[in-house]
Amino acid sequence: MIALRIIRTATELDIPTVAVYAADDADSPHVHAADQAIALPGNGIDAYLDAAAILAAAEASAAELIHPGYGFLSENPEFARACTAGGYTFVGPAAEVLELVGNKSAARAAAVAAGVPVLAATQGPSSLGDIHEFFAAQLGRAIMIKALAGGGGRGMRKVTSAGQIDDAYRQCAAEAQPAFGNPAVFAEAYLGAARHLEVQVVGQPPHTLALGDRDCSIQWRYQKLVEIAPDQGISDDLRRALHRAATLLCAGVGLRGLATVEFLVSAEEFVFLEVNPRIQVEHTVTEEVTGLDLVALQLAIAGGASYDELGLPAGISCEATTVAGDTATTARGIAIQTRVNAETMTAAGSVLPAAGTLTVFSPPSGPGVRVDTYGRAGLSVSPRYDSLLAKVITQYPGRPSARRCARRARRCRSSASRASPPTWHCCKNSYRTTTFNQASSRPVSSTKCCPAWRRPRWLTGTPTGWPRSSFTRVKKRCVPNWPARWWTSRLKVPRWAPTGSWWCSRR
Repeated sequence: MIALRIIRTATELDIPTVAVYAADDADSPHVHAADQAIALPGNGIDAYLDAAAILAAAEASAAELIHPGYGFLSENPEFARACTAGGYTFVGPAAEVLELVGNKSAARAAAVAAGVPVLAATQGPSSLGDIHEFFAAQLGRAIMIKALAGGGGRGMRKVTSAGQIDDAYRQCAAEAQPAFGNPAVFAEAYLGAARHLEVQVVGQPPHTLALGDRDCSIQWRYQKLVEIAPDQGISDDLRRALHRAATLLCAGVGLRGLATVEFLVSAEEFVFLEVNPRIQVEHTVTEEVTGLDLVALQLAIAGGASYDELGLPAGISCEATTVAGDTATTARGIAIQTRVNAETMTAAGSVLPAAGTLTVFSPPSGPGVRVDTYGRAGLSVSPRYDSLLAKVITQYPGRPSARRCARRARRCRSSASRASPPTWHCCKNSYRTTTFNQASSRPVSSTKCCPAWRRPRWLTGTPTGWPRSSFTRVKKRCVPNWPARWWTSRLKVPRWAPTGSWWCSRR
């Protein structure tokens, strides 16, 4: 999907494009969208992690720039060095910056040096004994075991008792190795009742600028589902502090290009989480509220444009160690992104990538609606790759209008052979919650908005974690929702269920 996004901007800038593809990905739309396409040896993720093959493709096509997108080699410092050594321009931060912020312990140290608050954590790659010792020091409070490299919610487990540590440690290491090529993990204190906010930063040393912030609190098992820009639940003072911290940190590490600084926010306090030195999946909402093309910014910086030549808006910026500006970048209304994933959910509630052929694919359209997707009718979806199928972005001048636009975007329908998107239903339920509509500071988890798919048709009781005041007495009746292979519940007579929401069960 990100390859299509990059090709679109490059085409608008009259830059010829070359796509690479694995043997089992030859029918992917990005292969046909590029001016030239070169096959990589092998299948699946391994093909896209073959740095030597990608450099060989660059040489064969006489390419000058290599854009890594997100995922795969986008945060790999060795790949960035290999690009530079081969005479190519890596579209992203320097290898030294990737190495620094890609190691979460080193990034935490950089945050401390910049005066940004952090949570207590173990240092560097941590052994099982280190994490047991750290948990004991927390006096019974929960901790998070995390992959030392990478991001995206992979290689993370919450631990609430000492008996969970061994299994969580092994699971995190097992997830981190194939995802990031590094099984190292560390432990960090767990901050409950916090929201997940991030600041988009652009840098051309010695300058950095905060382009805006995003609320990514609606998640399913540490995977973001809904992103909102700008955040609607923080004060001007807190927004200013977040932007200042992000620009100061990025200027301190010498950022060139784009990066996202992520924070956990509780009331008026915040702590540093991590830095993602690449374009994010949710870059779309920042583009919609700023009017900027972030991929074009990346290409301009890679092409040697100076900070003043980028045409950036006014906002909170930093030059070396001096922060300037007192007002955040002005946002044009509000934008909401909803992710549509091709997934299935087991009876135990585990989410698995789905495989099959898209027989129907009808994205929404209309004023203020943007859809970034590689989906099309007849496309075969492979379980070997990330399950993200589409991103539906709605933008309107104010929150009520954006919420109406998000409801209109729910008309997006896709039906796949033995594949369906349960996370899409989680997102729709999230939009209907009182918490979302009132833009309160209460954290919203999609696990509270969507039941297990095997839940009985009749829902009784109040789901854990929700105030009873936000519920009303409704009863649901399941009716067919054709052509999708789902039963949609509709209101009938009183019974306990979340206000304005609906629940689904598979037929």
